[in-house]
Amino acid sequence: MQKKILIVEDDPALLNVLSSKVKSLNYNVIEAKDGAKALSEFEQKSPDLVLLDIVMPLMSGFEVLEEIKIKQKSKVPVIILSNLAEPQDIETGKNLGAIDYITKSNLTLKEIMVKIHKALENGEH
Repeated sequence: MQKKILIVEDDPALLNVLSSKVKSLNYNVIEAKDGAKALSEFEQKSPDLVLLDIVMPLMSGFEVLEEIKIKQKSKVPVIILSNLAEPQDIETGKNLGAIDYITKSNLTLKEIMVKIHKALENGEH
């Protein structure tokens, strides 16, 4: 059965690129363009992994992460993709339960795909 990856990104161009790449690796993709939709999709579709932006409309990625990891106590791995690159942002993401934090300025699709594959192969959820 194909693994499901929830991609939460409010930039339509980046969402499209990420979705296409993830689909090309034979994963099912669930898309959300804001934090509220992300939580709704997470609860309804039970993804195997979440790629999560931080700066989004309605709810920040940190709020989504807190809801998923702390309130729902989910073991689903979350990888943050964000423009926020300050050490305190990275620390906040990790403290809230993200398994990795990739800054968009250093973004390579290959790196993301390796991290997704590793997280799913390791059964980190």
